[in-house]
Amino acid sequence: MEQRVSLITLGVPDMEKSAEFYEALGWKRADSPDGVIAFDLISQTLGLYPLAALAEEIGLPIGALGTGAVTLSHNTRSKAEVAQLLAAAERAGADVLKPAQDVFWGGHHGYFRSPDGHIWEIAFNPFSPLDGNGAFRWNGY
Repeated sequence: MEQRVSLITLGVPDMEKSAEFYEALGWKRADSPDGVIAFDLISQTLGLYPLAALAEEIGLPIGALGTGAVTLSHNTRSKAEVAQLLAAAERAGADVLKPAQDVFWGGHHGYFRSPDGHIWEIAFNPFSPLDGNGAFRWNGY
């Protein structure tokens, strides 16, 4: 797994209120599909996502998400890499929470919980290809 974080998703109870906070800091929203609010960062994106939908997406009750309700996402260059990295994480001691699978928005992903409890998404997003250095931008380069 390359040493980077692609997308930081924050599960929030009120997306608009959370978005207004980041906008008050001077951040600008990226174009994004319904159900997510995205802010492009330098080589990363911060995404706001409904807390209940995040729990449902992972397949856990809200209370099992932890106090921060955060997933860290690592985007891949290909669909096949998703399963490969989930397997590598499992070999390293992680629990796979959701195996690699196609997702409703057109991508492919899965989730694991690291040994210290952090939840990671491994994802291939055909609408946001990585640049040559592996940098991620919400709608691609």
